[in-house]
Amino acid sequence: MIQMVDPRTTRHHLGTLKVDGSVHNVSVRTSYDGVEYLGRLWFADSVRDIEGIPDYGVIPGRTAEDVLVAAKRLNADDLARRFHRAHAEKRRYIRLRRSVEEILAKVKYMNRVAISMRGGMLDADAAEQELDLVTDQIQDIVSRLKEVAA
Repeated sequence: MIQMVDPRTTRHHLGTLKVDGSVHNVSVRTSYDGVEYLGRLWFADSVRDIEGIPDYGVIPGRTAEDVLVAAKRLNADDLARRFHRAHAEKRRYIRLRRSVEEILAKVKYMNRVAISMRGGMLDADAAEQELDLVTDQIQDIVSRLKEVAA
């Protein structure tokens, strides 16, 4: 199953991983950073955690398909090591971290819109509307930061 997270990010379910007596859903989020595609594994407890926590290592590729193929090549031992690394670095305030990561992704998107406008790929009115929309989304996230930090 492929799920769109934002216009340049997809999430693909890889399977499940049984580790430490629990079953975890494993997915890879792939995004384009302007140079290459980067995949990040996410581990979610199959019972309790919808979103999961990310592995902090990335899987690079020239295309999104390259990232997916590389992620599928990881065996159970590789996934277990990445799972333990993700949990070793797990922060106490994961919801706050997710919000900050979402803000950063939107700021990067705003930069791509501005570059596209300056490069003539987007007209100024369309770019302005898109930047206004993203600004509103960022302000909405910021307004909820205190709530997710608690």
